[in-house]
Amino acid sequence: MPLSHPRRSALSEQVIAALRNEIASGEWPVGSRIPTEPELVEQLGVARNTVREAVRALAHNGLLDIRQGSGTYVLATSELAGVMHRRFADADPRHIAELRSTLESSAARLAAERRTERDLKQLDALLVRREEAWESGDTEAFVTADTTFHLAVVAASHNDVMTAMYADLGEVVRDWLREDVGEELTPETHMDHTRLVDAIRAGDAQTAASEAAGYPFLLCRPGRPGPAGPAGQPGNVTSRG
Repeated sequence: MPLSHPRRSALSEQVIAALRNEIASGEWPVGSRIPTEPELVEQLGVARNTVREAVRALAHNGLLDIRQGSGTYVLATSELAGVMHRRFADADPRHIAELRSTLESSAARLAAERRTERDLKQLDALLVRREEAWESGDTEAFVTADTTFHLAVVAASHNDVMTAMYADLGEVVRDWLREDVGEELTPETHMDHTRLVDAIRAGDAQTAASEAAGYPFLLCRPGRPGPAGPAGQPGNVTSRG
């Protein structure tokens, strides 16, 4: 993808835009290592200093992580996602659960009212992928499949603002789920999401909202504070997902 060669500042902006597009499009997924500096120089047809400047700019914005001796890795899919990841990485897990519950419940309610046949086919496919990832025993594959499924539920709301906000929280949600699932998938942390999809398919907004609201609290590790109990006191739950 050779680029034209205008003045230096404009060229740098072109390179930054090109690298950002590779990230946003999914060509370079979160967690993956991007091509080396010499490879980027060859692909883009620009000087090494221009590539280095663009990579540093995206690292400063939170999209890339430059690891000396290892390479450069994708941290987030947008500047806002990078900011959210840094801001909420050490947040109280209960607060993240409460945020997820609020967003996902509202989105599921709207999804039950607005979903299309295409949305339902997507949810069915992702539900199968999620179960296959679980059965494989691959924790990272399951974390990816689970978060992708939940994003698809939000997307089925056809609320672009809500979907973009949830997508920007993606890495926070992945980190959160990854921590609780642990290194090994166990029966105690498994959760079936079929009822949620069935409710969305049936247009049952109340059930869809109720199902989605509870999931973020159902995979917390024992002893962690869960949603408030009948008297308004924090409860204790055993899993989330």
